[in-house]
Amino acid sequence: MAHQPAAVPGVEVREADRLRRQPDGASLPAILVDVREAAEIIAIRAEDAVVLPLSQFARRYRELPTDRPLLIICRVGERSAMATGYLIHNGYPLAASVLGGVVAWERAGLAVRRGPLAPGEGDLPRI
Repeated sequence: MAHQPAAVPGVEVREADRLRRQPDGASLPAILVDVREAAEIIAIRAEDAVVLPLSQFARRYRELPTDRPLLIICRVGERSAMATGYLIHNGYPLAASVLGGVVAWERAGLAVRRGPLAPGEGDLPRI
């Protein structure tokens, strides 16, 4: 994943949480996509996040819908910015990086989970 635009769209954690629960107007709910690796995700993750590790991202990003807002999250925002730039470059105009990542998410008091993923947890929603 070499290409990243100079300025990648970003969204604050509270706004990201709102967009996935209460979409604006006629748009579908945003999908929160966690690009961290398995050990990091087991340690802590935002509730209801889709898991798509950066190590698999270039191979699997086409599984993501192009017609829904995608909110990309990592630990603090560096990897999510890179993944967001890659998505935008590859035809995903509704992608944005979650500013501050899971660290900011937890500090804001938003719902997190810890431990192994339950069956189906981390999968793309069927909408």
